[in-house]
This record gives sequence, structure tokens and C-alpha cells, in this order.
Amino acid sequence: MRHTLSVFALLATIWLANSGHYNPLLLGFGLLSVVLVVWICHRMDVVDHESQPIHLTRRIPSYYAWLAWQILLSNIDVAKRVWRGNSAIEPTVKILPVAQTTDIGRVIYANSINLTPGTVSIELGNDTVLVHALVPANIDELEQGEMSRRICELEQ
Repeated sequence: MRHTLSVFALLATIWLANSGHYNPLLLGFGLLSVVLVVWICHRMDVVDHESQPIHLTRRIPSYYAWLAWQILLSNIDVAKRVWRGNSAIEPTVKILPVAQTTDIGRVIYANSINLTPGTVSIELGNDTVLVHALVPANIDELEQGEMSRRICELEQ
């Protein structure tokens, strides 16, 4: 039930933030649409701890702040390499181990790799991820395990 209420709160917040209109008629339509979507999701039995991971709510803001900083640093690095030309780019592909124990942890890890410019997760398995990087230094950074460690802390 708490996952369903969490979906309701999330959808209502997104609707209110994107709507920009707060007269009674539109608020009523918004409430009706959110209730309908939540009812359909509940009937389809798709609301659970994986589709609505409220257990991550407390820890995710600090991870997002760290990830945003990593994205900024990677953007600067990629921009420098683009300006230097082809000699500054050495594409690399490597299979890396995945330390996360839950599906959502593995997905967060792969998506975090994708969000960081210069790296892309090509294939995600149960215990490995295939990563393409612009330079071997990006792979080395992932092998150091800071991102993986932070996501393991997040999923606990």
C-alpha cells in the first residue's frame, strides 16, 4: 500500500510541477488522471519495491549530487579531448565486474555509466557490464570502484 501511495504522491507532484495551472477545474482533472493511473497500476500489479524504490529516497539525493559533479567533470574532459582532436581519443571496450546485488542497483550502475560523458554501458549482465570509453583512463576510473561503492551503499 505504501508503494501505491508513493506512486500517487510522485505522479501528483510531477503533474502539479508541469501543469502551472492551479484553478479548481484543472486541479480536479489532474487529481482524476492521477487516481486513474494509480488505479490501473495497482490493478496491473506493477507497483512494488522495484518499480517504486522508496527505500532509496533518503540516500539518493547525496548520490545524485556526487553523480552531477562527476558528469560535470566528465563533460569538461570530453570537451578538452574534442578540441585536441583525434590524437586525444583512444576508444576502449572492457568487461567490468558488477558488485551490486539487486536488479535496481545494477541498473543504477549501468545508467550512471551512461550519464557520465565519455563512457557507455553496452551490455549489462548479472555480474558484469560491458563498457565503451573514449580513453582507457575512463575505464581505470570505473575499475577504481568509487561509483560502484557509492551505489552499493545506496542499495543497502
